Amino acid sequence: MSIIATEPALSERDFDDLLGEAVGFHGHLCPGQVLGVRMAVAGCREVGLDQPRRAGKGLVVFVEIDRCATDAIQALTGVSLGKRTLKHLDYGKAAATFVNVGTGRAVRVAARDSAREAAGRWMAGAPDARVAQQQAYRAMPEVELLEVTPVRIEPGWLDRRRVRVPCAACGEGINYGREVVHDGRALCRACAGERYYRLA
Repeated sequence: MSIIATEPALSERDFDDLLGEAVGFHGHLCPGQVLGVRMAVAGCREVGLDQPRRAGKGLVVFVEIDRCATDAIQALTGVSLGKRTLKHLDYGKAAATFVNVGTGRAVRVAARDSAREAAGRWMAGAPDARVAQQQAYRAMPEVELLEVTPVRIEPGWLDRRRVRVPCAACGEGINYGREVVHDGRALCRACAGERYYRLA
């Protein structure tokens, strides 16, 4: 099944190749993989990167959820946490912001909530909701599946200078300006109350 779209056609590689690459990275085919491929294609196109893997550190992607679509985006763009080109913000939303570092152009690509419900209508003969979503996300016009919004990145979020300060409470080093200043003291987020763990 090909993408039914008014948006520009995919470049040299067709959708199956992109999806295959994403699935190979993620480990299985699911609706999130299809969604992630569509998000990556739209986001990179809108910031002017036809070949995002060649962008190196010229592409930064902020993802707002730690789910399957994020793996597809990482697989197709080459962004990664280790290169500081993939930024995970745990907002719980199926959305990602693509930033062309060279031009400063940025777009936020979010899955429309209505797309999940529309999947059943798009693929009425599908055996179950998961298969319907998988097929519909591939077939839907981009405007029905995704909301693409030009945005500006707040100052500091793309800063790559390595600055390290010690936490005034635990002494561990905090990198890249992620400290929280409380009563004039620099604290790590754990000591400031955002701790996800406790001592055993």
